[in-house]
Amino acid sequence: MNTEPPIPHLFRTEYRKIVSVLCRHFGFREIEVAEDIASDTFLVATQAWGIEGPPPNPAGWLYNTAKNKAKNYLHRHSIYEERVLPEVRAGLGEEQAFEIDLTPENITDSQLQMLFAVCHPAISEESQVGLALRVLCGFGIQEIADAFLTTKEVINKRLTRARERLREVDIRIEMPAPAEMDARLGPVLTTLYLLFNEGYYSMSQDHTLRKDVCLEAIRLCTMLIENNATNKPQVNALMAMMCFHASRFDARTDASGALVLYEEQDPSLWNADLIRNGYIFLQSAARGEQVSRYHLEAGIAYWHTQKEDTSEKWSSIVYYYDQLLKLSYSPVAALNRAFALSKWKGKAEAIRETEALALEGNHFYFALLGELYDGIDRQKALENLDNALRLARTAADQQAIRKRILALS
Repeated sequence: MNTEPPIPHLFRTEYRKIVSVLCRHFGFREIEVAEDIASDTFLVATQAWGIEGPPPNPAGWLYNTAKNKAKNYLHRHSIYEERVLPEVRAGLGEEQAFEIDLTPENITDSQLQMLFAVCHPAISEESQVGLALRVLCGFGIQEIADAFLTTKEVINKRLTRARERLREVDIRIEMPAPAEMDARLGPVLTTLYLLFNEGYYSMSQDHTLRKDVCLEAIRLCTMLIENNATNKPQVNALMAMMCFHASRFDARTDASGALVLYEEQDPSLWNADLIRNGYIFLQSAARGEQVSRYHLEAGIAYWHTQKEDTSEKWSSIVYYYDQLLKLSYSPVAALNRAFALSKWKGKAEAIRETEALALEGNHFYFALLGELYDGIDRQKALENLDNALRLARTAADQQAIRKRILALS
């Protein structure tokens, strides 16, 4: 069907669980069937609950509805003759052969196995991440396109080719062998990283912060840490980064939901428990000799949880950004480095480095120049902020930029 799943963010966790278990039950060749059954389950829920209100146990209602739809599908299609009847003849009753296991243990196993199944080296890493975001994270096509900074058409074609390729190689839904684990873990971590970023700075839903999406990324990363085969240094580094960023959630938006810039945040609202947990995971990430981008980003996030504006803080952040840009260049990282440089070396040097980036189509570029020119050249500050406002895509960003323009005016 390849339609957008009609599910609110509140129930995306249940959507992911249902798709994972159904794929494990049916086999990967029926991945689109699993998506359609899960999507249809939420469509029925939307219609029924809109009239009668939600049931006392919404998750249980969703699971039972999905099970019944799966049974109906099995009856109507060749899977019944290929899988169910042989099991019945082997001594299982028909109900047992139909049984879909939605226990917490099987859900956890299914989600881990599906993460690695869709992140298979037979398809490109971009396709692996996109398919995982779609199937296991419940992202809509537009959300995936925003995450990759491309169009819905490109994503649709990419996912279609990925599904076809994975059917051709007929992959099994299981954990990789130890020798394959490190190579297969990379795209899984990229998926969780993008999932967290989509919640931390949402483009598609016009929200400044979607905590439920961030917490889902943390939950999936926790599953990797709790599994001995996947409890690797880079996984702990990613978890540390998430904890450090999550610690500042309550300070990052005001009562109206508007974005609060880092310099204006109230440190008393930062979550000390999450900062401590992040530090523990960061210590665990220090095992081994490899330094991943997650180690570097965790280091940057750690220093942002230190309240005092010291030279050590900002010089450390600049150092981590230098290493990150060597490892994996991105315009956002380059701009963030320029901001940190302004705090360490002053605005004049930061302006020179920022303008050398020449990111004319990026509203963050002009927003940063607007901040840097504040106190140096008011007219240039306003011109840059006007350009930033013209390019900004979300209401939250536009509101923050208008606030700065009003302050300067």
